[in-house]
Amino acid sequence: MAIIELRGIKRHYVVGEIVIKAIRGVDLDVEQGEFLAIMGPSGSGKSTLMNTLGCLDKPTAGSYILDGLETSTATPDEFADIRNDKIGFVFQGFNLLSRTSALENVELPLFYDRSGSKLNPRKRAEAALEEVGLGNRLDHMPNQLSGGQQQRVAIARAMVKDPAFILADEPTGNLDTEMTLEIMSLFQDLNDRGKTVVMVTHEPEVAAYTRRIISMRDGEVVSDRVVTDRRRAADDLAAWRKAHSFLAGEEHSA
Repeated sequence: MAIIELRGIKRHYVVGEIVIKAIRGVDLDVEQGEFLAIMGPSGSGKSTLMNTLGCLDKPTAGSYILDGLETSTATPDEFADIRNDKIGFVFQGFNLLSRTSALENVELPLFYDRSGSKLNPRKRAEAALEEVGLGNRLDHMPNQLSGGQQQRVAIARAMVKDPAFILADEPTGNLDTEMTLEIMSLFQDLNDRGKTVVMVTHEPEVAAYTRRIISMRDGEVVSDRVVTDRRRAADDLAAWRKAHSFLAGEEHSA
């Protein structure tokens, strides 16, 4: 079943007398349970495509059906509801409220739920934090958490309303190697359990953990391939920690 169906998507911007064609007719299907990476150089259109997928911007032309709903004909309120109910966002900068606990950060999307389904938000937020391995950090503030833990809170917040898919924008861009591997291992675990993930990244080594990669250039999809030699982030993380534990031991003995 296709969660995302794009047909002839175009996005043009007018700057003075110049028309910038950021997206030039993209067709794309994303099936339920996929883990897709979107790649491309600066100016390729990948960020504009991400904004379209996230219902942050409407296309100039074309059709975008998200989980069975046509977004291009939605009213502004309907468009906002689709964005809030169907998509879980994870950003490079975490976007956590600094004076709010991990639990309260995860609860936040539930307070903007206009569907009437606010059933025990605390319990749902606790379950989401348990799922990302932070069940023992509920009352911690963001400044009491590592960068990787803060991103885990952001992922829990993205999942708390059980969206149709998670949209991650350079989710490891602010993380070191160990934390990057932790987060990619978490995304792989979530995907293995059926969660659909779409990730924008400029790093080929990060895209290697996904199941499918599309590459963009000049507003068009220029390649679409299945990752046949997919890496397992948990294995790479274990190898990294083993190597660095050995090096730390060598330094200590010296």
